[in-house]
Amino acid sequence: MMRIFLILIFLTIAISSCSKKEKVAKIPPSTEKQIIKVYQEGLEALKEGQYYIASEKFDEAEALLPQTKWAAKSALMSSYCLYSMNYYDEAILNLKRFTKIYPADPNVDYAYYLISIIYYEQILDENLDIEPLLLSKRSIENFLKKYPNTDYAMDLRFKLDLIINQMAAKEISIARYYMKNEKWIPAINRLKTVVEKYEKTIFVEEALYRLVEIYYRIGLEEEAKAAAVLLGYNYNSSEWYERSYKIFNKKYQALKDNKTSEKKSLVNRIKKILSIND
Repeated sequence: MMRIFLILIFLTIAISSCSKKEKVAKIPPSTEKQIIKVYQEGLEALKEGQYYIASEKFDEAEALLPQTKWAAKSALMSSYCLYSMNYYDEAILNLKRFTKIYPADPNVDYAYYLISIIYYEQILDENLDIEPLLLSKRSIENFLKKYPNTDYAMDLRFKLDLIINQMAAKEISIARYYMKNEKWIPAINRLKTVVEKYEKTIFVEEALYRLVEIYYRIGLEEEAKAAAVLLGYNYNSSEWYERSYKIFNKKYQALKDNKTSEKKSLVNRIKKILSIND
């Protein structure tokens, strides 16, 4: 779906650049005719999915008329072709060059958007290297500062939320690893990161519970109670709060089972009475 969305945007950019010839000023007719021919050949190759050929055509078009609107359009189109071939590094380099050479181009926001999308698509899962997550987060945050009211901002805000959740998931995953190997201090540090930096994610409840678990195990009962209070105050109906309660009250499960048993017994007695009355 994302690729289809980007294609639609790019075709809009491509068509607008063909239909507004009046914007190209002071270009010798022969040169303009040549660039239009090369540019249209690039568009045809792009439509046919021949991205490598299209990229070469757009590079040629940019070289024919450097520092013009045609050149800017061609540079952006070439970057998109590289992205479509999954040449991510080359596409990012080309897009960053575009933003430096053509900073006043009306499509510069799209260039920054595409950079963010490329970083985002290189994120696989929370168990792998965190660097793609950090690069994507930084790129999206920079975009939202520069272009908060663009059509692309809403999409990137949604992706930023996903990235933040994924970063929290990675911290939890590492904390579990440290706990498994009884490395309590590194585990605590990772869990504190989730609580302090990712408090709006779905992983904060587990992080608080794990802190209760570790603190209690290493004898820091006051710290364990403080984490449990925080968990109870914010998430007193969650499974993680119930599990933290069991840490302090070892008889909790037995009491709960007794209450359930008493309730069942009462229900059975009521059913028996009703049966007699019938």
